[in-house]
Amino acid sequence: AAVPAGGLALLLCVLLWRALHGAPLPELSGDQDFQLFLQRNLEFTRKIRGDAAALQHVVCDTFQLCNEDELLLVRQDLDITQVPLEQCHSRTFQAETCFSQIRAGLRVYHSSLSTIRELLPGHAELVETLQLDTANLSSNIQQQMEDLGLATVTYPTENQEPLPTFSSHFHHQVGGFFILANFQRFLETAYRALRHLTRL
Repeated sequence: AAVPAGGLALLLCVLLWRALHGAPLPELSGDQDFQLFLQRNLEFTRKIRGDAAALQHVVCDTFQLCNEDELLLVRQDLDITQVPLEQCHSRTFQAETCFSQIRAGLRVYHSSLSTIRELLPGHAELVETLQLDTANLSSNIQQQMEDLGLATVTYPTENQEPLPTFSSHFHHQVGGFFILANFQRFLETAYRALRHLTRL
Protein backbone atom coordinates (compact mmCIF):
# COMPACT_ATOMS: atom_id res chain seq x y z
CA ALA A 1 0.00 0.00 0.00
CA ALA A 2 1.22 3.48 -0.80
CA VAL A 3 2.31 5.48 2.21
CA PRO A 4 1.47 9.20 2.22
CA ALA A 5 4.16 11.88 2.22
CA GLY A 6 6.72 10.85 -0.31
CA GLY A 7 10.46 10.74 -0.44
CA LEU A 8 10.83 14.44 -1.22
CA ALA A 9 9.18 15.44 2.06
CA LEU A 10 11.35 12.99 3.98
CA LEU A 11 14.43 14.31 2.22
CA LEU A 12 13.45 17.77 3.43
CA CYS A 13 13.26 16.33 6.96
CA VAL A 14 16.79 15.08 6.67
CA LEU A 15 18.08 18.40 5.38
CA LEU A 16 16.21 20.30 8.09
CA TRP A 17 17.48 17.86 10.74
CA ARG A 18 21.01 18.83 9.74
CA ALA A 19 20.19 22.53 9.65
CA LEU A 20 18.38 22.56 12.99
CA HIS A 21 20.90 20.49 14.87
CA GLY A 22 24.02 21.83 13.23
CA ALA A 23 25.23 18.34 12.34
CA PRO A 24 27.28 18.43 9.15
CA LEU A 25 26.72 15.53 6.79
CA PRO A 26 29.98 13.62 7.41
CA GLU A 27 29.79 14.13 11.18
CA LEU A 28 26.36 12.59 11.69
CA SER A 29 26.74 9.89 9.06
CA GLY A 30 30.02 8.94 10.74
CA ASP A 31 28.40 8.66 14.18
CA GLN A 32 28.60 4.91 14.59
CA ASP A 33 26.35 4.80 17.65
CA PHE A 34 23.59 6.69 15.84
CA GLN A 35 23.95 4.52 12.72
CA LEU A 36 23.86 1.38 14.88
CA PHE A 37 20.71 2.65 16.59
CA LEU A 38 19.09 3.24 13.20
CA GLN A 39 20.05 -0.17 11.79
CA ARG A 40 18.90 -2.11 14.86
CA ASN A 41 15.62 -0.28 15.14
CA LEU A 42 14.90 -0.49 11.41
CA GLU A 43 15.02 -4.28 11.81
CA PHE A 44 13.01 -4.08 15.03
CA THR A 45 10.34 -1.89 13.37
CA ARG A 46 10.14 -4.36 10.47
CA LYS A 47 9.69 -7.27 12.93
CA ILE A 48 6.89 -5.45 14.80
CA ARG A 49 5.15 -4.64 11.52
CA GLY A 50 5.42 -8.31 10.48
CA ASP A 51 3.81 -9.43 13.75
CA ALA A 52 1.01 -6.88 13.29
CA ALA A 53 0.49 -8.20 9.75
CA ALA A 54 0.34 -11.77 11.10
CA LEU A 55 -2.44 -10.74 13.48
CA GLN A 56 -4.21 -9.00 10.60
CA HIS A 57 -4.22 -12.35 8.75
CA VAL A 58 -5.73 -14.00 11.83
CA VAL A 59 -8.53 -11.38 11.85
CA CYS A 60 -9.09 -12.07 8.14
CA ASP A 61 -9.17 -15.87 8.62
CA THR A 62 -11.24 -15.81 11.82
CA PHE A 63 -13.84 -13.15 11.03
CA GLN A 64 -13.64 -12.92 7.21
CA LEU A 65 -12.69 -9.25 7.57
CA CYS A 66 -10.06 -8.82 4.91
CA ASN A 67 -10.93 -5.86 2.67
CA GLU A 68 -10.53 -2.37 4.07
CA ASP A 69 -12.64 -0.72 1.37
CA GLU A 70 -15.63 -2.91 2.27
CA LEU A 71 -15.40 -1.83 5.91
CA LEU A 72 -15.10 1.94 5.47
CA LEU A 73 -18.82 2.54 6.11
CA VAL A 74 -18.65 0.63 9.39
CA ARG A 75 -15.50 2.52 10.35
CA GLN A 76 -17.47 5.77 10.45
CA ASP A 77 -19.32 4.39 13.50
CA LEU A 78 -16.12 3.47 15.32
CA ASP A 79 -13.91 5.43 17.68
CA ILE A 80 -10.72 4.51 15.80
CA THR A 81 -8.27 7.17 14.70
CA GLN A 82 -5.07 7.04 12.68
CA VAL A 83 -2.25 8.25 14.91
CA PRO A 84 -0.59 11.18 13.13
CA LEU A 85 3.06 11.25 12.14
CA GLU A 86 3.07 14.50 10.20
CA GLN A 87 5.98 15.85 12.27
CA CYS A 88 8.23 13.26 10.63
CA HIS A 89 7.66 14.72 7.18
CA SER A 90 6.79 18.30 8.03
CA ARG A 91 8.52 21.16 6.27
CA THR A 92 9.31 22.49 9.75
CA PHE A 93 10.84 19.16 10.82
CA GLN A 94 12.56 18.93 14.17
CA ALA A 95 14.10 15.73 15.47
CA GLU A 96 12.50 16.14 18.91
CA THR A 97 8.99 16.44 17.53
CA CYS A 98 9.34 13.56 15.06
CA PHE A 99 10.78 11.14 17.62
CA SER A 100 8.29 12.35 20.25
CA GLN A 101 5.41 11.77 17.85
CA ILE A 102 6.63 8.24 17.08
CA ARG A 103 6.85 7.53 20.81
CA ALA A 104 3.38 8.98 21.47
CA GLY A 105 1.95 6.82 18.67
CA LEU A 106 3.65 3.71 20.01
CA ARG A 107 2.09 4.42 23.40
CA VAL A 108 -1.39 4.68 21.86
CA TYR A 109 -0.99 1.43 19.93
CA HIS A 110 0.51 -0.36 22.94
CA SER A 111 -2.70 0.48 24.78
CA SER A 112 -5.16 -0.24 21.96
CA LEU A 113 -3.58 -3.64 21.26
CA SER A 114 -5.33 -4.78 24.46
CA THR A 115 -8.57 -4.79 22.47
CA ILE A 116 -6.92 -7.23 20.02
CA ARG A 117 -6.01 -9.53 22.91
CA GLU A 118 -9.68 -9.60 23.96
CA LEU A 119 -10.73 -10.23 20.36
CA LEU A 120 -8.23 -13.06 19.74
CA PRO A 121 -7.73 -14.82 23.10
CA GLY A 122 -6.12 -17.79 21.33
CA HIS A 123 -3.35 -15.48 20.10
CA ALA A 124 -2.79 -13.62 23.38
CA GLU A 125 0.90 -14.56 23.43
CA LEU A 126 1.57 -12.93 20.05
CA VAL A 127 -0.37 -9.82 21.07
CA GLU A 128 1.61 -9.58 24.32
CA THR A 129 4.88 -9.97 22.39
CA LEU A 130 3.75 -7.18 20.07
CA GLN A 131 2.96 -4.96 23.06
CA LEU A 132 6.33 -5.70 24.66
CA ASP A 133 8.18 -4.97 21.41
CA THR A 134 6.19 -1.74 20.98
CA ALA A 135 7.18 -0.62 24.50
CA ASN A 136 10.82 -1.56 23.86
CA LEU A 137 10.95 0.38 20.57
CA SER A 138 9.58 3.43 22.37
CA SER A 139 12.25 3.03 25.08
CA ASN A 140 14.98 2.68 22.44
CA ILE A 141 13.89 5.93 20.80
CA GLN A 142 13.75 7.75 24.14
CA GLN A 143 17.25 6.52 25.00
CA GLN A 144 18.57 7.67 21.63
CA MET A 145 16.95 11.08 22.06
CA GLU A 146 18.70 11.43 25.39
CA ASP A 147 22.01 10.33 23.84
CA LEU A 148 21.63 12.97 21.13
CA GLY A 149 20.78 15.61 23.71
CA LEU A 150 17.26 16.06 22.37
CA ALA A 151 14.38 17.07 24.62
CA THR A 152 12.27 14.12 25.73
CA VAL A 153 8.72 14.24 26.95
CA THR A 154 7.67 11.78 29.63
CA TYR A 155 3.97 11.09 29.52
CA PRO A 156 2.29 10.38 32.86
CA THR A 157 0.49 7.04 32.82
CA GLU A 158 -2.82 8.59 33.83
CA ASN A 159 -2.87 10.47 30.53
CA GLN A 160 -2.88 7.29 28.49
CA GLU A 161 -5.36 7.14 25.66
CA PRO A 162 -8.63 5.52 26.74
CA LEU A 163 -9.27 2.16 25.12
CA PRO A 164 -11.75 2.26 22.25
CA THR A 165 -15.21 1.03 23.13
CA PHE A 166 -17.45 -0.95 20.79
CA SER A 167 -21.22 -1.20 20.72
CA SER A 168 -21.26 -4.75 19.38
CA HIS A 169 -18.99 -7.75 18.87
CA PHE A 170 -19.00 -7.06 15.12
CA HIS A 171 -17.83 -3.49 15.75
CA HIS A 172 -15.11 -4.90 18.01
CA GLN A 173 -13.97 -7.16 15.16
CA VAL A 174 -13.94 -4.30 12.64
CA GLY A 175 -12.24 -2.05 15.19
CA GLY A 176 -9.53 -4.68 15.64
CA PHE A 177 -9.09 -4.81 11.88
CA PHE A 178 -8.55 -1.04 11.65
CA ILE A 179 -6.29 -0.83 14.72
CA LEU A 180 -3.96 -3.38 13.09
CA ALA A 181 -4.21 -1.77 9.63
CA ASN A 182 -3.46 1.68 11.06
CA PHE A 183 -0.62 0.32 13.20
CA GLN A 184 1.03 -1.19 10.14
CA ARG A 185 0.77 2.14 8.26
CA PHE A 186 2.18 3.98 11.28
CA LEU A 187 5.11 1.57 11.48
CA GLU A 188 5.77 1.86 7.75
CA THR A 189 5.97 5.66 8.04
CA ALA A 190 8.24 5.42 11.11
CA TYR A 191 10.40 2.90 9.24
CA ARG A 192 10.77 5.25 6.27
CA ALA A 193 11.73 8.14 8.54
CA LEU A 194 14.43 6.04 10.23
CA ARG A 195 15.64 4.67 6.90
CA HIS A 196 16.07 8.14 5.43
CA LEU A 197 18.16 9.15 8.42
CA THR A 198 20.58 6.33 7.56
CA ARG A 199 21.22 8.08 4.24
CA LEU A 200 22.44 11.33 5.73
